[in-house]
Amino acid sequence: MKIMKKIYAITFLVLALLKVQGQDYFISFAATGDTSAVDTVKVDNLTSGATVTLNGSDILHLIPSLGIGAINDDNRYLHLYPNPMQDQSTLDVVTSVSGTSTISLVNLSGETVCQISEELKRGTHSFRVSGIQRGMYFVKVTGNDYSYSTKLVSQCNLPGETRIELVNSVAGSENSHLKSTAATIDMPYTDGDILMYKATAGQYSMVDTDVPAGSKTITFPFVACTDSDGNHYATVRIGTGKSGAQTWMAQNLNVGTWINVSQPQTNNGVTEKYCYNDYDYNCSIYGGLYQWYEVMQYVDTIGAKGICPEGWHLPTIYEWGDMITYLGGTDVAGGKLKTTGTSSWLSPNIGATNECGFSALPAGWFDSIFAHEFTNIGELAYFWTSLSRSGYFIEYYYVELSYNWYFVGILNNPPPYDGYSVRCVAD
Repeated sequence: MKIMKKIYAITFLVLALLKVQGQDYFISFAATGDTSAVDTVKVDNLTSGATVTLNGSDILHLIPSLGIGAINDDNRYLHLYPNPMQDQSTLDVVTSVSGTSTISLVNLSGETVCQISEELKRGTHSFRVSGIQRGMYFVKVTGNDYSYSTKLVSQCNLPGETRIELVNSVAGSENSHLKSTAATIDMPYTDGDILMYKATAGQYSMVDTDVPAGSKTITFPFVACTDSDGNHYATVRIGTGKSGAQTWMAQNLNVGTWINVSQPQTNNGVTEKYCYNDYDYNCSIYGGLYQWYEVMQYVDTIGAKGICPEGWHLPTIYEWGDMITYLGGTDVAGGKLKTTGTSSWLSPNIGATNECGFSALPAGWFDSIFAHEFTNIGELAYFWTSLSRSGYFIEYYYVELSYNWYFVGILNNPPPYDGYSVRCVAD
């Protein structure tokens, strides 16, 4: 019986280790569309709350929550590529003074797998690293007045002798540094967690969400979204396929001149907005609140551009419907559109996962009929649509999200002088 228990225990341990290894994923980033490079990527684990920010050239390393902690890479003076490595990698090192430098390769158990010492002049030096068995290692470089370290991931399964060899040296200034840098950044991850990536590239910003099940490259199709005031907005693609994918703003529109709610928004050639409780800083957080005629810019065109940026328009109820259908229907889509947690939405913020990256915020609204005041910030989000036609009748709708349910409310013909939020969709 004791032997059987040991076998079960060993089997359980092996399975646990295999599960841990199965979560060892590497995510890289690329860009297409209006720009071809990624500057930074902010990664939020929507399930656990963990967050990291990377350079666009960095590699995100998803590890089990009990994995190793991060170390500080000084990538101005140390560059290891490719990383992960297959057969070999190159280690570039900048030494600030002449003298003996020691390069060590250490495994996760703290054992030194390989080590060399070289007399190096001040400058940049390249080493070839090879013959490393599959796994994760620390690379440490120490000299008279410097100490650098980074991580190396090997995906090599071929047998061989572990070697570190000096292949090139270029004398230079003590102020030299490596221009081309990249790092592998660890992030705790459990299979099934939802990750949200927010990538930036100059004026461009884009959101993507994913549930990784293996190593991959995330490509961001950047598209310009800049309003008439010069404000730039993050975008998000929701749906699949050429006909099914839509590109939405991932932030509420905040264009126009702020006016006091005692003033009507009128057809005067100036885009006007309300800010919740007449505090302009609320517009910087939640965007502006607009009356329907102002949103449409006083036209009755289905899918009108209205106050949206060039190349964008006020979504029709049919475009909202396509997205809601893709997200599983009105019964569940509300939770998938809302930001998670209770820092913006009031508790309990039922069903909120934000798994599509839409990132809806509870901006509240302006009640023009009954209370004639701002209401429900933290509780509700209302979004205008452009009109639709039913025979000779014109109808317009708004979409409602609440902290207290996970479905989507769709209502028609609200008072057009109410103030609601706006999200635009790409043409």
